[in-house]
Amino acid sequence: MSRFKSDFLRTLDERGFIHQISDEAGLDELFAKETVTAYIGFDPTAPSLHAGGLIQIMMLHWMQKTGHQPISLMGGGTGMVGDPSFKDEARQLMTVDTIESNIASIKRVFSNYLDYDAATAPALMINNGDWLRDINYLEFLRDVGRHFSVNRMLSFDSVKTRLDREQSLSFLEFNYMILQAYDFVELNKRTGCRLQMGGSDQWGNIINGIDLGHRMGTPQLYALTSPLLTTSSGAKMGKSMNGAVWLNPDMLSAYDFWQYWRNTEDADVSRFLKLYTTLPMDEIARLSALGGSEINEVKKILATEITAMLHGRENAEQAAETARKTFEEGALADNLPSIEVPKSELEAGLGLLSLIVRAGLAASNGEARRHVQGGAVKINDQSMSDERQVIGAGEITADGVIKLSLGKKKHILVRPA
Repeated sequence: MSRFKSDFLRTLDERGFIHQISDEAGLDELFAKETVTAYIGFDPTAPSLHAGGLIQIMMLHWMQKTGHQPISLMGGGTGMVGDPSFKDEARQLMTVDTIESNIASIKRVFSNYLDYDAATAPALMINNGDWLRDINYLEFLRDVGRHFSVNRMLSFDSVKTRLDREQSLSFLEFNYMILQAYDFVELNKRTGCRLQMGGSDQWGNIINGIDLGHRMGTPQLYALTSPLLTTSSGAKMGKSMNGAVWLNPDMLSAYDFWQYWRNTEDADVSRFLKLYTTLPMDEIARLSALGGSEINEVKKILATEITAMLHGRENAEQAAETARKTFEEGALADNLPSIEVPKSELEAGLGLLSLIVRAGLAASNGEARRHVQGGAVKINDQSMSDERQVIGAGEITADGVIKLSLGKKKHILVRPA
């Protein structure tokens, strides 16, 4: 029996999204009696968010699903400073053009999870640059800065850990928490927003916003954070062997995205079904009870459901079918990831290690050599044991490609260009 009476908090609770809430009873009461507006802030530090941010997007998705209004707040203003929370050093500063270009790119992902055109409580996408970039510094210091105690700001874990390690924290970054707190007050003024959500590392920043709101006369504001996720083996969510698991399709194909979730560790399957899919809880309970070889079928369902939300059902099913053909039939599927290599290079011959690095299956020749020595590399399904092997036009199959494989699950088609 859930401790919550509102649909939204009950859903978040049973699916494992809740780490901390500033006032459980008060927030539950608010969600039970009115349409609530809440936001999560997203930093435009790259042209795409990665899978590590998916838990936040799903929280906004469930909010709208249960009849409330989510705001995806883009950090067009705060992105010019960079969040110092738990970072070892200052972020690289970005130009306004880079920030705007990243925001435009990131926006494309959100519409797969949120309905910005809904007749009631449509999702809102707002850029904090709209109010932060034109701030009058003296007025801001007088009206907002006076409410902040430096002693208290220095006690926040995100700041303390940096200072304890004797790493410098610039005044620019120190201002970030003031700007983020001000965002909460500004959004309340503009939209009636009452709740800020985020990862558990944002707790101090969100509480700051609640305190500032209290001092500046807003109604009671609330905080809700989700657990910071790692996989069962301790790996960070959203990172794979080949780097970040991007959400934008032009940075990572539907097939590679599907593969990332298909490779979920057994111990994480049930948790990921709850967090990253919209399957009903009784169906998740049924799937979670399966064991043995059936767990692989559950992983395929997990991968297909998560991929369908982001890339569409058709692309998700195509990715699942490509994987089935490749692994179960040993067939060459056209929509496997591919790279192009000039025909002249293949005719001259290309070193196996260079080809592995070029295909993105290793970061260096040394790593590629270890893969070959470990027996993990195949060309056209034939194991390669000689790291000095030269790959050339003779390896091009009747399908007009060379199939390069690393282990059982990573395949790249090398196409002569």
